[in-house]
Amino acid sequence: MADIAFIGVGNMGGPMALNLLKDGHRVRAFDLDSQVLKPLAGEGAEIAPSAYEAAGAAEAVITMLPAGRHVRGVYMDDAGVIAAAAEAAVGEGTLLIDCSTIDVESARTVAEAAAAAGLDMVDAPVSGGVAGAGAGALTFMVGGTDRAFARAKPLLDVMGKAVVHAGPSGNGQVAKICNNMILGVSMIVVSEAFTLGRKLGLAPEKLFEISSQASGQCWSMTSYCPVPGPVPASPANRDYQAGFTAAMMLKDLKLAQAAAHSARAATPLGAKAQELYDRFCEGERGSLDFSGIIKLIEEGA
Repeated sequence: MADIAFIGVGNMGGPMALNLLKDGHRVRAFDLDSQVLKPLAGEGAEIAPSAYEAAGAAEAVITMLPAGRHVRGVYMDDAGVIAAAAEAAVGEGTLLIDCSTIDVESARTVAEAAAAAGLDMVDAPVSGGVAGAGAGALTFMVGGTDRAFARAKPLLDVMGKAVVHAGPSGNGQVAKICNNMILGVSMIVVSEAFTLGRKLGLAPEKLFEISSQASGQCWSMTSYCPVPGPVPASPANRDYQAGFTAAMMLKDLKLAQAAAHSARAATPLGAKAQELYDRFCEGERGSLDFSGIIKLIEEGA
């Protein structure tokens, strides 16, 4: 049983922290939104008044935060997690696990600061959405040293179904943005295919029956089909209520494009996907599931 500080317990972090509690770990939680702390308090979590105080006596600190600037601040401020962990000097040193999806540069900068303080750290962004977080079925893509990964894996196993070491610090973020660029692009072309098929007189159910068993098969079709009917569990059957919002997909596509620009890598389909999701998220549609991009395709984008 470990003493864990969990910072950022919203839609994703909350269920992840709850799974740690259910596994018998002690959890001390902090979030700027006091409302999201209440369910965890009801399940036995201790509520900390600040990130610094949450981290102080913890064996491990897990964070799930919105963006790179938040991660830098929470870890690297004078009253941040690294300062608290370095001062506490618990056992072999506090283990730091950042599960946020952020830019690669920020992940590597924070990891360097942690290493300078003598702390092990991994970047461990996730795939699986809110449903995966609740079910303890996330996929973790982990960047960090072999030692840090070995320390982090038992805790990540509690919250996920797959934990993969992607290499040194920052590589977890690289894997995440590459994976989600594939997902964003593939969802667009699946949406285009169903829209084209319908306009040419092919029923969506028939296209699904054929392509799901042919060379067009992909996750965006067989697990998350953007048209109602063929995959009962897909958001298309509940008015695109989000499992993973279009706004979050847009965020990840922007991170991928920023990384591509930095690496001078050509990603023309990724760039076009970002453009289309940007258009889709205008107004009120960013809160819809990302598979709702089919609405933009149907409108003639």
